[in-house]
Amino acid sequence: MNIMLVIILAVSITLVTHQESFAEKNTFFDSVKFIQYLDENTALEEVRNGNLDVYYYTISPDRLENNQKREGLQVFDSTGGSYSILVNPAESENFNPFSDKDIRFALNYLVDRKLIVNELMGGYGSPIISYYGPSDPEYLSVVEQLESYNFKYNPAYADEIISKALTLKGAVKNNEKWEINNKPIEITIFIRSDDPVRKSIGEILSVELERIGFTVKKDFGDLNKAFVVVYGSNPSDLKWNLYTEGWGRSAFVRYDSVGLGQMYSPWFSNMPGFNDPSYWNYENEKLDSLTQKIYTGDFQTAEQRTQLIQEAVVEGISESVRIFLASKIDQYVVNEKIQGVVNDFGAGVPSRFTPINAKSEHQELAIGVKQIYQGAWNPIMGLTDSYSRHIWGIVSDPATFKHPFTGETFPVRATWDVETEGLNKKINIPQQAKIWKPDSQKWENVEKNSQAISKVTFDFKFSNWHNGEKMDMQDILHSLYFTIEWGTQTDENDKTFDTEFTPRAAQSIQSIRGINLIDNDTIEVYVDYWHFDEGEIAEWAVLWSTVPWEITAAMEKAVIDGKASFSRSGATSKNVNWLSLIIPKDAKIIRNYLQEFKDTKYIPEPLNEENQDREYYQNRYQSSIEWIQTKQHAVISNGPFYLESYSPESRTIKVTSFDDDTYPFKKGEWSQFENIEFPLIKKINIEKSIQRGEEIIFIVETENADKILYFLTDSQGKKIISESLKVVNDNTTIKIHSKDSNQLGIGANNIKIFAISNSVLKPDFYESNFIVTEDKTELPVSNNENIEFSKNQPEYGFWIIPIIIFVGIVLYLKKRN
Repeated sequence: MNIMLVIILAVSITLVTHQESFAEKNTFFDSVKFIQYLDENTALEEVRNGNLDVYYYTISPDRLENNQKREGLQVFDSTGGSYSILVNPAESENFNPFSDKDIRFALNYLVDRKLIVNELMGGYGSPIISYYGPSDPEYLSVVEQLESYNFKYNPAYADEIISKALTLKGAVKNNEKWEINNKPIEITIFIRSDDPVRKSIGEILSVELERIGFTVKKDFGDLNKAFVVVYGSNPSDLKWNLYTEGWGRSAFVRYDSVGLGQMYSPWFSNMPGFNDPSYWNYENEKLDSLTQKIYTGDFQTAEQRTQLIQEAVVEGISESVRIFLASKIDQYVVNEKIQGVVNDFGAGVPSRFTPINAKSEHQELAIGVKQIYQGAWNPIMGLTDSYSRHIWGIVSDPATFKHPFTGETFPVRATWDVETEGLNKKINIPQQAKIWKPDSQKWENVEKNSQAISKVTFDFKFSNWHNGEKMDMQDILHSLYFTIEWGTQTDENDKTFDTEFTPRAAQSIQSIRGINLIDNDTIEVYVDYWHFDEGEIAEWAVLWSTVPWEITAAMEKAVIDGKASFSRSGATSKNVNWLSLIIPKDAKIIRNYLQEFKDTKYIPEPLNEENQDREYYQNRYQSSIEWIQTKQHAVISNGPFYLESYSPESRTIKVTSFDDDTYPFKKGEWSQFENIEFPLIKKINIEKSIQRGEEIIFIVETENADKILYFLTDSQGKKIISESLKVVNDNTTIKIHSKDSNQLGIGANNIKIFAISNSVLKPDFYESNFIVTEDKTELPVSNNENIEFSKNQPEYGFWIIPIIIFVGIVLYLKKRN
């Protein structure tokens, strides 16, 4: 159920009362200013000289390649982002070669992933062919499936596949150019010109396609243009055929339930057509079924979940509508005088915890950003770009969040108690529990003898909203109402329908069985959802809102009246504004509806209770009206900062510390995330002479490691043995018995060693080839004996390549990857 409740909860923003001057400070900085710097080189120098404290965009490795270039800086390496190509598979009146699955698939051999990583990214990344790359906890679940494709840059083979498919469709090649019906086969590539790597990827791909014989048209633009041309147009209009995408992540997630649905499946409204009923839409029932099961927890064991993930990844790659190219290792720069940076495994330095926890001698934190405004700010289907989410994440508080280094769900504004006995046993739901019914437009008690798989009791940490009003259970009830109401399409004329939000919410609400209010800050939630990790059950069941109910009610009325749309695709198809609370014009619409509500003494139906004080509603409306009039925006939330101002002219956004006594977290609350101890491989002792059939011993010295996991493969890449060993006193002996050693091939064999910590999901990794002979032979000492590693060695050096992998990597020994 966490989709809308993560949407209304996960996208919130913050403003302020003016009582904070006498309250205890909740953040180290009084304010944070976000300033647009399009040019990374300029931003780098501004961070170095102290005019900027942090830059929220990756810096090219060649600008940081030695200590002299790093003077005055802290440099943080971060994983989590990736590059992909979105392919338009639409059928159209005009010929679209990529409507053919084989031609789409052939692109995997036409892109040189190693060139992208080594040349365009300076080696700071890894070639990937699926959504999951080496830095993802789910990676080892699918590595065997990924390896089976053996994609390599092979333009001749790509040409062969494409030529065969085009010929079958009646195309002919004249003067080295493909034609059909006497017209050139033209391809339009939308290339992101604001990102040097994606610009280069687009240029290289254009050259490769022209060599194949296509006529290529290049269309350059930024994300704002992409919202219109790619994500906002009917795919069958063929305004684009290929688009160079880039992805970032806002959190590190141990058990990913959303990613495969978002990247491969039509139901999530992120594939061509975007579920706009007036557009051509990509369809794939198999992917929908698999990813919906992953999303809704429709599995009984971890093994079943893994199988679903494997099948979804294989189908996604085979369909090749979204083709992944490379995962990124981003380098972020921070001024040397800034302390308290939190380098989240998923979000990196732009983690929500960095501005909250950072500190220096100054009162304001200056953060440079690549873009200041790229898309609408609304907590339903806005805030889709990383630039806005970075700011939204510190002006709103979620109920739960992901631990930045383990990916596990932990409480922020809601603690929980989970009761469940698995999928095969049910829990009785009390008769007084209720649920919103869209047909009757009211809350109704659950049916007698109703049951649910899981019961989660939440205790909320309420505080004041930034406009001074108190958060309460009405905010929680209204958020559940909205999820159910907008997640249910009663008929074709249902006005509470959004092309992007409704399909996602529909998957969530299927599991909701009822809620039971216990007191003013405690609620029981009953769901038909199970997971082997109770934190995942809590995250699924949580109810929360990051904006006051009256703001949501005003937004809802504006959309129903046709003045705006929650989503980008809805705005495009209806020719209305994509609702943005930060824009004065849209804020005025919200204010006018609030004034109408106040004048008519309107009470939303889901909150219309006879015993409620009517003055309560009037106060709510008035406080938000005054806020909008004063601030010229409608961003009201509950986080440690509130939105002070947005200046399009100066390209800045300023947020101010919300130093309110009711805010539950004081400064330093998240300092635990500042410094973490990574597992480290310090030294490896390998015997100088290895003879097939002899016992082989590797001695591994580690630090901060709980386990050692190793894989031994022969000269053909066949796995000979893999084993997980417990680390005792920082030393582990890997012993390969003679019967296993006898299976090794003559020549180069391979060993991979992972040092794993239970508290940090980022193993250290060592890989080496070693020579096996029939006879005992002395091997060179320099590469193989007593290999030692320095703590000061570059994190992504030749020998040590840390990657983030699920701590349960040991399951691999049973069935994975």
